[in-house]
Amino acid sequence: METQNTKSFSVQKMIQEKKKKKSATAIVEKIMPYILFLAAAVSVFTTIGILLTLIFETFMFFDAVSIKEFFTAKKWYPFSETQGSFGILPLISGTLKVTLIAIVVAVPIGLTSAIYLSEYASDRSRRVIKPILEVLAGIPTIVYGFFALTFVTPLLRDIIPSLEIFNALSPGIVIGIMITPMIASLSEDAMTAVPNSMREGALALGSTKFEVAIKVVLPAAISGIIASIVLSISRAIGETMIVAVAGGSTPNLEWNVTSSIQTMTAYIVQVSQGDAGYGTTIYYSIYAVGMTLFVFTLVMNLIAQYITRRFREEY
Repeated sequence: METQNTKSFSVQKMIQEKKKKKSATAIVEKIMPYILFLAAAVSVFTTIGILLTLIFETFMFFDAVSIKEFFTAKKWYPFSETQGSFGILPLISGTLKVTLIAIVVAVPIGLTSAIYLSEYASDRSRRVIKPILEVLAGIPTIVYGFFALTFVTPLLRDIIPSLEIFNALSPGIVIGIMITPMIASLSEDAMTAVPNSMREGALALGSTKFEVAIKVVLPAAISGIIASIVLSISRAIGETMIVAVAGGSTPNLEWNVTSSIQTMTAYIVQVSQGDAGYGTTIYYSIYAVGMTLFVFTLVMNLIAQYITRRFREEY
C-alpha cells in the first residue's frame, strides 16, 4: 500500500515538474521573438542614425557652400586664410588613385592564390596557407601604414628616385596587400563550391588541370569572384590609417602617383584631430566628405549584391 502511494506521489510530482517546465518554455518562447527582434533592430536603428546624422550635417555644410562648387571645383583648400575652396574632386582623385593601385596589386595575387588553394593545394597545404592569408586581414591598419612609410617607401625610392616621402604608390601597394586575403578567401570559397563533376567531366574530355581551372572552374565561380573584387574595392575606398600615415595631406587633381595626395578618409582624420572649430564650415565639411564616401561604398556594395544575384550559378 505504501509502495503504491509512493509511486502515485512520484508520478504526480513528475507531472507537476513537467507542467512547470512547459510553462517556463512557453514564457521563453513568447519572450525570445521580442529579444531577437530588438537585437536585429539595433543594427537597423544604428544605420538610420548614422545616415540621418550625415544628411543633417551635410545640409548644414551646403548652406555655406554650393553643391555645384563642391562637385565641380578643382581645388580643395578649406584652411585658406582668405576664402576656402571646397571642391571635392582632388580628394576623390586621391582616393581613386590609391584604390586603383590596390586593385592592380590585389586582384592578380588574390585570384592566383585562390586558384592554387582550390585546385592545386593539398589539404595539408591549404590548412597552413589559408590561415596565414587570413592573418593578414587581422593586422591593424595603423601597422600597415607604418610599414608603408618606413619600409615600402624607402624600397620604392631606390627604384624611383623622384618618389616623394608621402605618395600614392606606397599606400596603394600596401592596401592591395591588405585586401588580398579578402579576394583570395572569398574567391576560393566560390571555386570550392563548383561541383567536382564539372572538373571530372572536363578532365575526361582531355583537358589539363590548368585548363579546367581557367576555362571551367573560374567561369563557373565568376559571380563570387567579381563580388569579392567589388567588396575589396569598397574596402580600399574606405581605408583610413594607411593613407593618413603614408599618403600625405596634399589634395591635388593630378594623376601622378609619386607625389603626395590626400584621400577623403585622410581629410576626415585631419579635421577630426581638432584643426577646425565646432560649427565652422570646415567642421561641417567632414560630414559632406563622409556622405560622399558613404555613397561610394553603398554603390559598390549594391553592385556586388547585383552581380552575385545576376550571375549566380546554382548546381
